[in-house]
Amino acid sequence: MATATVKKTTWTLTGQGYEFCNCDFGCGCNFGGFPNSKDGSCRALVGLHIRRGTCGAVDLSGVKCAGVYHWPKAIHEGNGKVAFVVDPATTDKQVEALGQIFTGALGGMPWELLGPTAAVAGLVKAKITIEGSGQKSIFRAEGVGEGRGDAFKNPVTGEDHFAQVHLPDGFIWKKGECGQGTFRASAAGVSVAAEKTNWILYEFNWAN
Repeated sequence: MATATVKKTTWTLTGQGYEFCNCDFGCGCNFGGFPNSKDGSCRALVGLHIRRGTCGAVDLSGVKCAGVYHWPKAIHEGNGKVAFVVDPATTDKQVEALGQIFTGALGGMPWELLGPTAAVAGLVKAKITIEGSGQKSIFRAEGVGEGRGDAFKNPVTGEDHFAQVHLPDGFIWKKGECGQGTFRASAAGVSVAAEKTNWILYEFNWAN
């Protein structure tokens, strides 16, 4: 008997990512797979500004969204939870498409690996704004929280000290602008916060 092959919906996303987490600078997860936070957990506010994107016939260009993540240990060990945040302008079809992508249901990196590690706690709609630029960007979700990025500081002069991280084989991003960030966010029962910890601004180009 012939077995029917189910074709998954094709998706692609390009844009800018705003990653604030409780790891020390650089984020141990990116280099050795394990958090270098004080308690060994991974707590993060990850904001996305999708410049261009599609999921099947659904246009995702211009969408702003975020995830409030909490893993008790390393990401690959699972048992995490996430609250998704979307701007009120996001349509129901766009929300459905993003949900399928970010939970890994449609395959494609990095979400086929990240998605299954965190149970979805809920979805919140909140006005999302982005201010500043580069390492001095602010990603804010009204009523949920915000992440404030800054450059490293020269310990002698106090001047900005800019740094980049290159990961040629990185599956989330390959080149990041690295600095110090302070963030706080709470949605659908998931709360995260940290001061002057890892913050990375990056360009993403994902697809299945």
